[in-house]
Amino acid sequence: MKARALRVPRADGERVRRRLREQDALRTDLAIRADGVEVFLPLRADAEVPPGWGELGEAEFRPVAAELPQAYSELLDWSPEEKTKLPRSFDVVGEVVLVRIPPALAARSREIGEALLAFVPGARIVGADHGVHGAERRRTLERLAGTGPWRTRHRENGLELDVDPEKAYFSPRLAREHARIAEAVAPGEKVYDLCCGVGPFSLTIARDGRAASVTAVDANPEAIALLGATLQRYRWAARVSPVHARVEEFLDSAPPADRVVFNLPREGIKYLPSVARSVASRGHLTYYEVTPRDGRARRANDLVHALGDGAWSVTDARVVHPYSPASDLLAYSFARGA
Repeated sequence: MKARALRVPRADGERVRRRLREQDALRTDLAIRADGVEVFLPLRADAEVPPGWGELGEAEFRPVAAELPQAYSELLDWSPEEKTKLPRSFDVVGEVVLVRIPPALAARSREIGEALLAFVPGARIVGADHGVHGAERRRTLERLAGTGPWRTRHRENGLELDVDPEKAYFSPRLAREHARIAEAVAPGEKVYDLCCGVGPFSLTIARDGRAASVTAVDANPEAIALLGATLQRYRWAARVSPVHARVEEFLDSAPPADRVVFNLPREGIKYLPSVARSVASRGHLTYYEVTPRDGRARRANDLVHALGDGAWSVTDARVVHPYSPASDLLAYSFARGA
């Protein structure tokens, strides 16, 4: 960009630069330009330069890139002790940032929201996440900063998903799981995605094209509507059949499937025997559950007993991510015998 400039011999450049800084006459948002044996120093528009310091005029300058903060805490004028209490993590869902505010910082939550809004590229709104509640798994959110609706579009695994974190379940922390399960699907498999939320498992599996069919089931009509909105953008939408129903209603008449994904981490155990009966002979079940760390070693075998008859075996039990100071979200994978 063009700006007022002082042209000086290169040999005098550093001496004159220091003098201009002392008089607050030098612009720091533009980079000093060296051109052969001369240096061009960008000046403030109202700066007064004593005679003999150089030749006044105009020149083209490159803007100085702002040094970006490495953490949102750098944008808060808090003491180091106060900053140790800040949430260390937050979720980004499209243009929406979600953060869990510790009770001790509730009175200062809006300051945290404003800092996150400024820190996260592309953020439009920041919300305090007060958890998922009810049979329809709706998240209670409190607006802290920003404008507009909660609804957004989230990109993961090469897909663009319609998401409303206030109205339907979605977790950006499961992106790798969505891809991992899709990679495991064999050609021709019939797949059930139970408690599908906005459908990231179903969408990723269907996009890859190996499954013969994918049925996405959820009790929340908003979740099924958001899945439908996403499907409208893809030519392979017919591979997914969205079903609005409670899991027990659907399973009451559903024929067995080759692969079942069941993501109901807090309440899923009470449905597990019914879910198990929906898995075909030699089929596979992946079940997500929040498990206390001190009980992790024996939990997979306990779940085999909960599945009931069917010669079940554990094929994998992996930590997806920490859930609380004492528990983790685990993905338990089971195979059914002949």
